[in-house]
Amino acid sequence: MKNSNLYSGEFACLEKANVDTDQIIPKQFLKSISKTGLGPYLFDAWRFLDEGFLGKKPSDRKINPDFVLNKPSYLGINVLIADDNFGCGSSREHAVWALKDFGINVVVAPSFGDIFFNNCFKNGVLAIKISQDKINEIFSQQNQNSQKQIEIDLINQKIKIPNIKLIDFEIDDFRKNCLLEGLDDIGFSLKYETEISNYENKLKQLRPWILNE
Repeated sequence: MKNSNLYSGEFACLEKANVDTDQIIPKQFLKSISKTGLGPYLFDAWRFLDEGFLGKKPSDRKINPDFVLNKPSYLGINVLIADDNFGCGSSREHAVWALKDFGINVVVAPSFGDIFFNNCFKNGVLAIKISQDKINEIFSQQNQNSQKQIEIDLINQKIKIPNIKLIDFEIDDFRKNCLLEGLDDIGFSLKYETEISNYENKLKQLRPWILNE
């Protein structure tokens, strides 16, 4: 799927605006505190015709054959092209955990819910904003030609899809570097572990009463 700077693979289009976090991972799955194991319940109410719960195997359930991620041609996709305001609603981090556990490492949309957008980067998922016109063009290509090949160059910030002009995207430098180095917020802080220790040792000498409180 990826090396340090290049994502490549296949995408599926979810042509629904305002997809909220409850639709990404319904409330009955929030009992889980693990970042893994939620992939089978991603978009649960759309992927299945019966009600799901933690521990219920997909093989024991009624599949919705009309939902895009259940179609044989889109099995194993690793990039999701979504519509406007994807990930709106509650702040549940489970929504990103479910996407990642399902195998989706990149989500592209015109806009995202703010908390969901931040949660993506905290969990190593690349969230990319591009214009609605470009999203519509990608939707059209997939509908007309079943196009699903995609390549995302994170260093140069470009998306390449056959038959579509190269798409540029913006990303915050800090988030970009964390993704390239495979770091979350804690991992980034630990890069400066020596400097932090040196500062604490100096503080013990200069103001020992602070650390003794």
